[in-house]
Amino acid sequence: MATTEQLSSFLAEVERRAFRQAMYAVQNEESALDLVQDAMLKLAERYGDRPSEELPLLFQRILQNAIRDYYRRSKVRSTWTTLFSALSSGNEDDEDADILETLDIEPQTEDHQSPDQQLDRAQTLALIEEALQQLPARQREAFLMRYLEEMDVAETAAAMGCSEGSVKTHCSRAVHSLAAWLKEKGVAPQGNGHE
Repeated sequence: MATTEQLSSFLAEVERRAFRQAMYAVQNEESALDLVQDAMLKLAERYGDRPSEELPLLFQRILQNAIRDYYRRSKVRSTWTTLFSALSSGNEDDEDADILETLDIEPQTEDHQSPDQQLDRAQTLALIEEALQQLPARQREAFLMRYLEEMDVAETAAAMGCSEGSVKTHCSRAVHSLAAWLKEKGVAPQGNGHE
């Protein structure tokens, strides 16, 4: 079992290397600091009682998982415009409908987009982030948990202290409000043209 001193010593020793590793991965100082700090906290909270020789491998696994989660969340953000496209062919009157349960999102990375497409996507994402601030708190909370954090309906309901039906209603209303707001700003759904 690692002592408190051994754990503290290990964390002090690995801190700079871990930060450099995270910086290379995410190219953002603030995000890299957050990732390293979160990894250190998880190691101390969950595995602080493990033998000291296991700490390096455990820490690396935690940090790599944190970096992968960071990229996964970034990918989810980039699919928001596709999410709103689904409204053009969906049933807007069904407030309990959950778009995530019916939407088939095509994987599309920025590497396969033209500069014009990348610019359009970046501008749309900036508008979405602006629009999110205007949503009622419960709608914004449900939307972010479901679509950014990728929590399922049951997890979101438990976190919000409400029913699963309420989560679906909050998400549906949020999506419709965001889509309407984007339409007002001139962002048209990217559907296939079929209603």
